[in-house]
Amino acid sequence: MTILVIAEHDNKVVAPATLNTVAAAAKIGGDIHVLVSGQGVGAVAEAAAKIAGVAKVLVADNAAYAHQLPENVAPLVAELGKGYSHILAAATSNGKNILPRVAAQLDVDQISEIISVESADTFKRPIYAGNAIATVQSNAAVKVITVRATGFDPVAAEGGSASVEAVAAAHDAGTSSFVGEELAKSDRPELTAAKIVVSGGRGMQNGDNFKHLYALADKLGAAVGASRAAVDAGFVPNDMQVGQTGKIVAPQLYIAVGISGAIQHLAGMKDSKVIVAINKDEEAPIFQVADYGLVADLFEAIPELEKLV
Repeated sequence: MTILVIAEHDNKVVAPATLNTVAAAAKIGGDIHVLVSGQGVGAVAEAAAKIAGVAKVLVADNAAYAHQLPENVAPLVAELGKGYSHILAAATSNGKNILPRVAAQLDVDQISEIISVESADTFKRPIYAGNAIATVQSNAAVKVITVRATGFDPVAAEGGSASVEAVAAAHDAGTSSFVGEELAKSDRPELTAAKIVVSGGRGMQNGDNFKHLYALADKLGAAVGASRAAVDAGFVPNDMQVGQTGKIVAPQLYIAVGISGAIQHLAGMKDSKVIVAINKDEEAPIFQVADYGLVADLFEAIPELEKLV
């Protein structure tokens, strides 16, 4: 078996989720090839070649792939993917955008957000917001799979010595074009890669009160997240949302502040190693999954906690 992993990157560096995806591929077994598509991605290809367990790196360096438009990348992956037993990508916005198109072009089913590899054709994935785990077996000639990064420990970013091979194929569907992007900038760790996450919910009352969480996070070296309720209320931007329709995180420590613990939110953070909940409602569902719970007014508890850090 030979497995094709689609690298997640920004044309400069390899995203951490790629290491988790390679880890999932290693569980399946066989040779692992990594596809790097983009423009000016020489540094990304070099980094991908050093990933432990990778045998070959395919590089498609073309202006058509500069912004990872799925209409252009999907035909490339489908063309290359015909020669592989499995095609894997991280279940990021890019992966979710590209792989369903690949599956359609290859006329096979897609298996989404796997969290475990049982065998080369059998995988486990969460359903019903993580309240049930489905075991899925596929007999497709090419298995197209997205990987939930939090389900697999990342492989080492160094230590590999894969060969690098250029791919000449260039697909420009001409049906979409890149207009622009607005990226949130922060000195704090990226939410899905942070070892500590501090999240706020509707209990924060307004966006200005998130300054208490920012101050605590800065002392802890943590990322700041939010529940969907806080995002929908306009307290913070949606790129901070943790949950089923937001980002999936699994840090070493997750501090939930003023979050009731709706199923939608729990689906995004319940795999955290240690969960701490602060809420004045002792009946809040979040306490059912928390390792440590504090029933208190968050506006008193957070400043006190900040003083102790």
